[in-house]
Amino acid sequence: MSLKILLSGAKGRMGQAIRSIAGECGCEITHPVDLGDDPTEWIAECELVIDFSLRDATRPLAELAAKNGKPMVIGTTGHDPADREAIEKTASTIPMVWAGNFSTGVNLLFYLTQQASRVLDANSGFDPEVIEMHHRLKKDSPSGTADRLLEILKDSRKLSEKQVSHGRSGMVGERKDDEIGSHALRGGDVVGEHTVMFAGIGERIELTHRATDRVIFAAGALKAAKWVVGQPPGLYSMQDVLGLQA
Repeated sequence: MSLKILLSGAKGRMGQAIRSIAGECGCEITHPVDLGDDPTEWIAECELVIDFSLRDATRPLAELAAKNGKPMVIGTTGHDPADREAIEKTASTIPMVWAGNFSTGVNLLFYLTQQASRVLDANSGFDPEVIEMHHRLKKDSPSGTADRLLEILKDSRKLSEKQVSHGRSGMVGERKDDEIGSHALRGGDVVGEHTVMFAGIGERIELTHRATDRVIFAAGALKAAKWVVGQPPGLYSMQDVLGLQA
């Protein structure tokens, strides 16, 4: 039987991509909702909730899903710390997969970045930079994927957000050893490109993922949906879904 899904953000780019392949992935979008719709009318009838809406809509939807015992998959990004904490708290009662990117390739990029960071650490002489590009309509920056890459680099070097340079302008001085560069490009219809660069003296290593079709994210989100319904309450990542261990 198909997994019955309430999809929030059904009219958006990702929502449309998910709806286009749900059937072939063993899922059914029984309740597509969007801005102006009230999900409380249908929450009891679905088996799982997927959220690809707007950041302000995620928290009330997560609280509604938790109240009704419905597993959840979240792909929305750009939440402030208070909302993120509240959303994560709901995962104590329901299983939840929350990822900034659902593609297999991007999650492999996360894994490879973790591995490279262990070798190219603060004492290696390599300078880390993260570069991302998305379509001109994207509202948040950095992207959720870039944020995750920055987290990996910060953790590996024991750095804080204060040591991340989001773009550079003016006389900023020489690059510091305890610095991570972050650069967001926007333009055209680019689905998503992410590069982690480790620049050394005489050599440079680049790990890059380029997405050309949103269907890869839709397929990943539906894979996460089918996986999470069998899990105990908790907050999971796409790496958990794919069985990737750092």
